[in-house]
Amino acid sequence: MQQIDLLVAPRWLVPIEPTGAVLAEHALAVDKGRIVDVLPIAQAKSAYQPRETITLADHAVMPGLINAHTHAAMTLLRGLADDLALMDWLQNHIWPAEGAHVSREFCEAGARLACAEFVRGGITCFNDMYMFPEATAAVAPAAGLRAMLGLIVLDFPTAWAANADAYLHRGLQVHDAVKNEPLLSTIFAPHAPYTVSDEPLRKVRRYATELGIGIHIHLHETAGEVAMAVEQTGKRPWQRLKELDLLGPDLLAVHMTQLTDAEIAEAAQFGVQIAHCPESNLKLASGFCPVHKLQQAGVNVALGTDGAASNNDLDLLGEMRTAALIAKAVADDARAVPSAAALHMATLGGAKALGLADEIGSLAKGKSADFIALDLSGISTQPVYNVLSHLVYAANRNCVTDVFVAGRALMRKRELTTIDEKAAIAEANVWRAKIRP
Repeated sequence: MQQIDLLVAPRWLVPIEPTGAVLAEHALAVDKGRIVDVLPIAQAKSAYQPRETITLADHAVMPGLINAHTHAAMTLLRGLADDLALMDWLQNHIWPAEGAHVSREFCEAGARLACAEFVRGGITCFNDMYMFPEATAAVAPAAGLRAMLGLIVLDFPTAWAANADAYLHRGLQVHDAVKNEPLLSTIFAPHAPYTVSDEPLRKVRRYATELGIGIHIHLHETAGEVAMAVEQTGKRPWQRLKELDLLGPDLLAVHMTQLTDAEIAEAAQFGVQIAHCPESNLKLASGFCPVHKLQQAGVNVALGTDGAASNNDLDLLGEMRTAALIAKAVADDARAVPSAAALHMATLGGAKALGLADEIGSLAKGKSADFIALDLSGISTQPVYNVLSHLVYAANRNCVTDVFVAGRALMRKRELTTIDEKAAIAEANVWRAKIRP
């Protein structure tokens, strides 16, 4: 018998690949942080000698959720400004608060609070876009989480950099500093077409190609953004990015609520990745991403929570349910984005969008052991006819009991193991007193 670190034996195993699969009486064999096998429990007991066995009689085990777009440190601005249009929210509330308070210390405290919330909700990987990515680089691995650090670019000064060239210089320093960290990766993150001019975007394209990393940008978030661009340049932002050679499989376009059929076809043609943030779009009345049309065209769509300042939580299970429901209404088709497709968006779709599909996103032999367990024995998830349906339409983040990244437990039996939750909350309240005395 082969010795391994861990054998996980749930009632149901949801591997994501193949699509729609639910494996009963199967086990996940884990050793040295990787999945070594997915096989029937009876076979696992005769083939492997685990140092630890976790039996989860009422649980579904699935890949960890992947948050394809967020601003982790903005947890410290949760609820600061609500019920406002996007530009009013940004220009008159969020940007002034950031200008007054953002620092490396702010970002570390905000990221720590976010990481605790991520783990509690079953998120094992997040794609961040915020200032001081080196702060998130310090916090996320300490929490055991996988993170993609956005190397932010803006035309205007912030506490992190004075101009576009300074942002790029500092971003390249962060990239070099973390390139050998197993849980960290980087992506260029020009904020949006309306905050980054052409020359910095050209440099982003050149550096991204040279380094082999992606580009992460807010795009076509609102009708107002598109109208403003047309008025100022005569072009829709999508057309401008196309002319700047930014469209490609390494581009992760966030929001995308304002799309023509021709742009959807081009998204498929160029292999552009989409990060859909349905609840933020709803709250800011930004519009509806045409998810069903995009998927029918062959475009990969991932899910993001956006930041807690515009959502106001970091609950990807909630986003998954909202995404599935909205897609049906927008498409006028109850068959649009069925539960299996929604689960794919929150897992393997996110991994593909971040260029990490060979490592995470599904429970398959050879991949990293990033997985979560959800207890389906509660009143809101009984009786169980269809596990996939329950995971999307009935379960919530309070069902998450166990979270593992690379075979390491970040939460066991609903207890965080890598983050001092009380300390993170106390730290956040210190900042609340500074921001709103």
